[in-house]
Amino acid sequence: MSESAQVVVCGAGIAGVSTALHLVRLGVTDVVVADPRSPLTLTSDKSTECYRDWWPSSAMVGLMSRSIDLLERYSTESGNAFNLSRRGYLFLTSDRAKLADMARSAHSTAALGLGEVRSHGSAGGETGYVPAHLEGWKDSPEGVDLFMGGEALRRWFPEVGPSVVGGLHLRRAGWFSAQQLGMWMVDQASAAGVRFVGDEVVSVDTRGGKVCSVTLSEGESIDTITFVNAGGPLLDRVGAMVGTRLPVHSELHQKISFHDHLGAIPRGAPMVIWSDPQRLDWTPEEAAFLVESGRSDVIEELPRFCHGRPEGGEGANWALGLWEWKQNLRSPEWPLPEDPLYPELVLRGLSTMLPAVGGYSAALPRTRVDGGYYTKTPENLPLIGPVGPNGSFVCGALSGYGVMAACAAGELVAQHMTGAPLPAYEAAFRMERYAEPGYLKRATAGTETGQL
Repeated sequence: MSESAQVVVCGAGIAGVSTALHLVRLGVTDVVVADPRSPLTLTSDKSTECYRDWWPSSAMVGLMSRSIDLLERYSTESGNAFNLSRRGYLFLTSDRAKLADMARSAHSTAALGLGEVRSHGSAGGETGYVPAHLEGWKDSPEGVDLFMGGEALRRWFPEVGPSVVGGLHLRRAGWFSAQQLGMWMVDQASAAGVRFVGDEVVSVDTRGGKVCSVTLSEGESIDTITFVNAGGPLLDRVGAMVGTRLPVHSELHQKISFHDHLGAIPRGAPMVIWSDPQRLDWTPEEAAFLVESGRSDVIEELPRFCHGRPEGGEGANWALGLWEWKQNLRSPEWPLPEDPLYPELVLRGLSTMLPAVGGYSAALPRTRVDGGYYTKTPENLPLIGPVGPNGSFVCGALSGYGVMAACAAGELVAQHMTGAPLPAYEAAFRMERYAEPGYLKRATAGTETGQL
């Protein structure tokens, strides 16, 4: 069998779905999205579903600010079908030197156009703290609130432990249902004529240096002149089909959802993030057992950024926790490899800043573990734009920020395909950046990255 399409998108994760929607909005409706799985079911539905506008790179600020603009627009269009909220991210520290670094970075990052810095509990006085709305995002503050003392912070966040000396509350940040956003985009695209095909792309014909057709696993051939690699964690494998080696690697990332029957994380809390390295409070007997069991890795000093948030609306009693305490580079495989200690590690890590979580040390709560892979470039910036043969494009390497970046990433690759005007930040995400002498060394050493 053979058919034709103006564009074939490989991958029905949130990047591929967003690409299809934005092609529709730019007037291209003859689009096929091919994926053997149901939309949004490989990795996109397994994140912590959060977003933030706070980045050290001007290009990432541009991309993410645009993506959040689109999230807010689609929230309005859909009647907030995907529950977009703006509780913020609260970075916490017990280190006064780290707090001083936070203060400096707050001012330098805000200077990229992210709003004002409001200081609380410092010698400079207070400009007034405005609490976040529990639901929705409208009429919420932007910028950042800097708490230069633990008491000032605990006035608004009493759940925070006594060791915390201050923190940074990012305000244009929060979370939403990525699954519901994605399915709303699927419905919008389908209504405009986009076809979602439950089959796997197995080859791309690029004779003459241009895209000619795509073959699916069940034998169907689709004649097309435009192909988009939105393969998510399979980005490099799909890239090989068009003869392109993409500079990406994958890291295993997992998260827990747990039944917070103790109410240890208040329902109105923001995303809370521990900014310090830490050692977990194992008893001497526990530590000895771990060493004997070959798990001495968990009794050493572990890295920063253990984080968590409440999950669900009023009356819910679930919470999410995530901590990439050990970098795990690997070729993506399913089912995911398991670490039986992971839930306990995350809960112990969270208890450092939220002491009430320590109430689960005697008996772990009911817990579910899922996750996926962060597919990343060396400097952690995405790949968006033309790559390889004529008519071939990529929208991927969205790392751990896929659901928050997807709206703008899909729009950007659609702009490339249709010849629409491109935003100023687009050059930072092209494959061609790696041909620039000294680029990678400079990018990984400086602030022009996708890291915090």
